[in-house]
Amino acid sequence: MTAQVLDGRAASAAIKEELAERIAALKARGVTPGIATVLVGADPASQLYVGMKHKQSEAIGMNSIQRELPADATQEDVEALIDELNADPTCHGYIVQLPLPKHIDTDRVLERIDPAKDADGLHPTNLGKLVLNVNSPISTPLPCTPRGVIELLLRNGYDLNGKHVVVVGRGVTIGRPMGLLLTRRDINATVTQVHTGTPDMSPYLRQADVIVAGAGVKHLIKADDVKPGAAILDVGVTRETDPETGKNKVYGDVDPAVAEVAGYLSPNPGGVGPMTVALLMTNVVEAAERSLA
Repeated sequence: MTAQVLDGRAASAAIKEELAERIAALKARGVTPGIATVLVGADPASQLYVGMKHKQSEAIGMNSIQRELPADATQEDVEALIDELNADPTCHGYIVQLPLPKHIDTDRVLERIDPAKDADGLHPTNLGKLVLNVNSPISTPLPCTPRGVIELLLRNGYDLNGKHVVVVGRGVTIGRPMGLLLTRRDINATVTQVHTGTPDMSPYLRQADVIVAGAGVKHLIKADDVKPGAAILDVGVTRETDPETGKNKVYGDVDPAVAEVAGYLSPNPGGVGPMTVALLMTNVVEAAERSLA
């Protein structure tokens, strides 16, 4: 058996087509959704990532706002820029690209973001509302990567209702909010969470209908950890320098041999990554739509 590939590029392209229609409808009502990024310093990987987000958002008709500060910008400089975006009516959502320089208090910066403009869906206020809201429709930005995981499964016809999902990892970007979304009544999955501090995670993994691997440990999930036919979503990232080429290479948490056991596999790269960007733009479009409500 070879796993069916959960193609994040195809699913994200479909989302962007849908967003383009919603953006056109907003423009007809006099509103152009505005997405902004804040980049402090000149880290090449961050510059590349930010540039890609703007290119994709412009392609579907969004207003793209790029704000940059030098690496030696002060805490006050960064906070003043955050306040400016909070007050800008043309900006409906934005992200602060991480990591910030070491002399900047990242928590202070992130908590200063207007929760209504939190394009990442990771502001403490929005995570708190997600904790409290199990039953009702969500009207706050949702964490992009966990939302992307669920959307990728649903768009491939996978029904999570009643499924046992094992989440590997406990980070704020994926691991912690993943279970909150999966256990909402409209998804209705059962969640077990393991992490690098779990003495032996294999018994839990072998029970899983779905594994979401986001620990950031290269090839942590082996083929004999996987129940035949399970759905595996590889969200972890490990970067290593290839000794032959000298270039950085990205590895996921899932060993390639898992493809021979799993029923569905979201690879890394090419799986959830494109979904994260698509759902980031979705958060901003939804914020623009709420501004007219």
